[in-house]
Amino acid sequence: MMEPDPHLLVVDDDERIRGLLQKFLVRNGFIVSAARDAAHARRLLGGLEFDLIVLDVMMPGEDGVSLTRSLRETLATPILLLTAKGETENRIAGLEAGADDYLPKPFEPKELLLRINAILRRMPEAEVADAGPKVLSLGPVRYDVERGEIWEGETQVRLTATEVQLMRIFSAQVGEPVSRADLVEKLGRDGGQAQERAVDVQITRLRRKIEADPKQPRYLQTVRGAGYMLATD
Repeated sequence: MMEPDPHLLVVDDDERIRGLLQKFLVRNGFIVSAARDAAHARRLLGGLEFDLIVLDVMMPGEDGVSLTRSLRETLATPILLLTAKGETENRIAGLEAGADDYLPKPFEPKELLLRINAILRRMPEAEVADAGPKVLSLGPVRYDVERGEIWEGETQVRLTATEVQLMRIFSAQVGEPVSRADLVEKLGRDGGQAQERAVDVQITRLRRKIEADPKQPRYLQTVRGAGYMLATD
């Protein structure tokens, strides 16, 4: 049975850009709905399920970063932010709010397509040996390796798509450091210091969900000169 085409939500207050993005993405095999602002996006999200949200940061009223932060309270759908060129603060704020990636304006449509596909592409299931653990213990938190889920007691910890990918990468190499460059590559992103900085932000956000004290991490450790490493009990 064929998988259905991914359904995207494009949110941009510029009608011309919104229309161009919608036409381009439809031509490339996506189902696309469009919203003109945050309120319109909320109405669509209330009645439809989406595989990814393409969200402009600079919008009148509630901006893209605020909307991202609000949606992350109840929604794990991947979010790709479109940011004005040079607005580093907005990009970092967006990642901290829960976005999975960002794309500076102006951008080539092909690059947008690559970014979307990279986010939608899930990491291959980690190869787990028959005798290997199916659940990793991280203090009061447990990570289900096969399902890619984190639980604290009977409550599932909500993860973004990027956080799911990060946990799969780390759980496949428990006790071994993974460099920031390797993380960027395995997440399907272009190289460079900007993307490595973005990974740092994602790690900080993930630590808040699995560490008792994120500023002194016990499980998702920084290995000086080598990257990051997942340690277990």
